[in-house]
Amino acid sequence: MALRLYPFRQYNETDVINLFANQVVDDNPSTDGNGSAGVMVKVLSGNMNQDTFDLIGSDYLGKTDYPFLGADKYPTVPLRFTAATTGAPVLGVTLNQTIKNDENGEKLLYNPVKKDELQAVLSGQACPVATRGLFTFDESAYEKTGGSVIPGNLVGISPGNPGKLTG
Repeated sequence: MALRLYPFRQYNETDVINLFANQVVDDNPSTDGNGSAGVMVKVLSGNMNQDTFDLIGSDYLGKTDYPFLGADKYPTVPLRFTAATTGAPVLGVTLNQTIKNDENGEKLLYNPVKKDELQAVLSGQACPVATRGLFTFDESAYEKTGGSVIPGNLVGISPGNPGKLTG
């Protein structure tokens, strides 16, 4: 699973934003991509004057443009975030991973129970982002520069790996 973020968390639900979708989508659960849980993120597109969702054609659904059958559109959230970079204002930390397939390569679109078990959202779906709280991160959430991470030290956004912490 994509666990940069451990289960021990203390945050208030009023500090969670569910308006933005992740711009990056991982193919399957891993801790390497910026679609995993525990990534520090920044706002990529935040035009609040847009509709609350868009209907688009997506190759994830398969072939959707058969003649004379209407349209099969996929609802997506127009507000997006991406991994935070050094110097950018941080929105928060992702609480769920954004992935297409499970560890066996099966599409999560057709298996919502497995999607919930993986604590995942699909491409274009709103991903919960905690803006403040107390979180426990795995070592894969840190870029180790010149030694190990020491608990209690201040951390910042890694200049070399967007979305990861350094300190």
